[in-house]
Amino acid sequence: MNAAAFPSLQSSFFSQTPSGRSSPSSQSTFALSVPSSSSSSPSTFRTQTSLSLLPDNNNNNVFLQKPRRAYNVRTRRNLSRAATAISCSAVDPAKKLRLILDSPGTHQGPACFDALSAKLVEKAGFPFCFTSGFSISAARLGLPDTGFISYGEMVDQGQQITQAVSIPVIGDGDNGYGNAMNVKRTVKGYIRAGFAGIILEDQVSPKACGHTRGRKVVSREEAVTRIKAAVDARQESGSDIVIVARTDSRQAVSFDESLWRCRAFAEAGADVLFIDALASREEMRAFCEISPLVPKMANMLEGGGKTPILNPLELEEIGYKIVAYPLSLIGVSIQAMQDALSAIKGGRIPPPGSMPSFEEIKETLGFNDYYEEEKRYAISSISRQTGSSASSNVYSIQRSAQDDREQRSESPQEPVVEVITPDVYNNYGADGSRPFSGIWSRTLRVKITGRDGFEKLDVRIPAGFLDGITNIVPALGGVNIKELLDQASGEAGGKLLLDFNDTVGDRIQVFLE
Repeated sequence: MNAAAFPSLQSSFFSQTPSGRSSPSSQSTFALSVPSSSSSSPSTFRTQTSLSLLPDNNNNNVFLQKPRRAYNVRTRRNLSRAATAISCSAVDPAKKLRLILDSPGTHQGPACFDALSAKLVEKAGFPFCFTSGFSISAARLGLPDTGFISYGEMVDQGQQITQAVSIPVIGDGDNGYGNAMNVKRTVKGYIRAGFAGIILEDQVSPKACGHTRGRKVVSREEAVTRIKAAVDARQESGSDIVIVARTDSRQAVSFDESLWRCRAFAEAGADVLFIDALASREEMRAFCEISPLVPKMANMLEGGGKTPILNPLELEEIGYKIVAYPLSLIGVSIQAMQDALSAIKGGRIPPPGSMPSFEEIKETLGFNDYYEEEKRYAISSISRQTGSSASSNVYSIQRSAQDDREQRSESPQEPVVEVITPDVYNNYGADGSRPFSGIWSRTLRVKITGRDGFEKLDVRIPAGFLDGITNIVPALGGVNIKELLDQASGEAGGKLLLDFNDTVGDRIQVFLE
């Protein structure tokens, strides 16, 4: 943090780090001001260094933040209570992320790949998220994560993601897309796109996915230079973006090489350290013991990577601060789409439990919020009819004419509504005659069993409402169920009307109850 931003603090409280940034000395603190709704009495937390929450002259709370060092469990709980008392709504994404890094515990961040998946992460209550180059390459290009995705495509996708959510997003910057000068451009582009952090790795170009074969890393000197260039780009931009330095040298070279590089990255000014594809708990613990003042990132590759899958409590005990889940969202999306397509190809739609309702989809996408906000800008019908300047565009004029025609066609008489029930079918049938018997008040049971023996659908429908049955099971579209019902007139309940396998091998049965 820059001491000049807080002139009330003595400059002696700050010392220069090897990266050229100001940092608090061991006997001091540094401050971050956020709005406060009331001036509460001071609260002080005793730790290795003093932490306070005090109102300043402008009635703002000033949170004196801990320096980056290890704390015991009691101290971290106190810090958590202090941090939760502070509103981050007015803080930029990078500062929000730094507050998370400075708070106790291990923090989970699923990896999103587009605006919708990011919104779902936020809606689920996660405090931040990652972007995954693997997932974005898959979703945007339909290609493997082997260097096909470009800097411009990643920035464009990232901007859509950051604009869709209010939580901080850590962007996958791959290898910076070139040399140190390219790295600077990448960092500045990610800052403009709204990212709170950026992950930069030491792979060569073209890169490879971290847990796949063919990975190669650049030299030590070039790897460290990339991080120095990123730090310079941050300073030149006046940003506080969090720089996550990643090395792939564990699998490309050796574990010792990865530790050496992480120490050098920390000296160069990296905010978070990350070794990809560590092979054991012992390696994970040894990694967390180096550069103890710098937070560590873990990568839990779902579905079978090289790193052991640990829960958040285990990761916290080892010493990790943040953890990424890179494949969960893209993985379940692929599986869900494959299941839905298989169902459609088999002549049916996905069963009700496998997808949200249309209303739930609209709620997730913000339709209801849009309708509420739209009311603020509603234009009265009088303004539309008189062609006022507020609605003088072509669309409004056409809409006014349509409203006039609708008003002229309206009748003061009450509309006549005919409710169709099974009894109506009993009396008239579909064509006005009486071709059907009282069987139309009976119930049909439709059951679908998958090839694996698991039940996919079991639903009951009044026999008088057959028109919509093909919306549930399109494979029944070519079956004359009305004729089968007439033939079953007088039969006892439980009669099997249909029993066949569709094109994908699922068994479809229709019973008369």
